[in-house]
Amino acid sequence: MVNGVPQPAFYIFKCQQSAPPGMPKPSCVSQNNPESQTLFQYIAQVLMQKGIIGTVQPIQTSCLGRCQQGPVMLVEPGHTMYVGLTKEKIDRIIDEHIIGGNVVAEYVIGDEVWGEPIAPSAMAR
Repeated sequence: MVNGVPQPAFYIFKCQQSAPPGMPKPSCVSQNNPESQTLFQYIAQVLMQKGIIGTVQPIQTSCLGRCQQGPVMLVEPGHTMYVGLTKEKIDRIIDEHIIGGNVVAEYVIGDEVWGEPIAPSAMAR
């Protein structure tokens, strides 16, 4: 422990990518979805209210490459991508996955658009 700060048990990477107005591409923070603009702040607030912000690190990211399924966030460890986020879904993810240790399967991205990771060694030239 460095200066009394433990290593986080979880990292929550929340996509904050926003497509410009009028762009056909979906994005995780959308002008058409006001709630999407507040989700990162909501995650941090819930972690603080539950007293676990010291061991769960929320991180704002740019595009995570699954825009059609947005809003999305990636929970590590475990490589778990949650899709179609709302405040209600975030509440369950924090209670059941982050605190309870059980992935909320119905909010996880489908295998057909996620699948198994490919090892860099298999792709390297």
